[in-house]
Amino acid sequence: MDLSKRTVLVVGGTSGIGRELARRFAAAGSTVAVGGRDPQALADLAGEGFDAFAVDVTDDASVTAARDAVLARHPELDTVVTMSGVMLLEDLRDPAHFAAARTTVDTNLLGTVRVLDAFTPHLVRRGAGTLVTVSSGIAFLPFPPMPSYAASKAGVHAYTEALRAQLAGTGVDVVELVPPAVATAGQERVNPHALPLDGFATEVMELLAQDPTPHEILVEGVRMHRWAERDGTYDGLVAQRARALSMLPGRQD
Repeated sequence: MDLSKRTVLVVGGTSGIGRELARRFAAAGSTVAVGGRDPQALADLAGEGFDAFAVDVTDDASVTAARDAVLARHPELDTVVTMSGVMLLEDLRDPAHFAAARTTVDTNLLGTVRVLDAFTPHLVRRGAGTLVTVSSGIAFLPFPPMPSYAASKAGVHAYTEALRAQLAGTGVDVVELVPPAVATAGQERVNPHALPLDGFATEVMELLAQDPTPHEILVEGVRMHRWAERDGTYDGLVAQRARALSMLPGRQD
């Protein structure tokens, strides 16, 4: 992928990985728009020179309105990165967890589908472009305190695989970014093994710039998650990660 000549929309680009990737695309020479829910973050990014669009990926009408606004401003749009997401703890012993599960699936999985549905027809009509979904290393190696997060990201992976197959021959590439834990929004305090954001983003952009671009963007730090079943380390790693269940209120066992 030539990163210097793209017109990119990053949905979920107002913080963390999304904001950093938006800045990296812009630094490489691409025209970049960002979408998100936080009005102050959108205003700050507009101050940096980005086109900023309000969008709530859990709301059909909001996604449709954002699509229309983006395409009116950027009819040459050729790259859509959809990465809005939430990470919520859930205690599956307590049925009250379902509210968190519903929010997680609606944002992470159905939100991804809404954005893809909104922009896929445009890219197919162009006969060229790239859709970038964002799953997680947790899609392949679950983190037991966040079961619906794992399920939603596994769903993003499977949906991406199916989308790629269905769009074969259209000229539209489908790429899946698979992040490990990255040090954003306090992750460095929760997980001391989280990758520094700067190094992670550099590795991601290098992989995206390859020709052809890999179907899965796997930084070195996520390969242990992605290939745990193949490598025979899956059961041991899940058991190790289950120790984090002590993070849940009242769960010291």
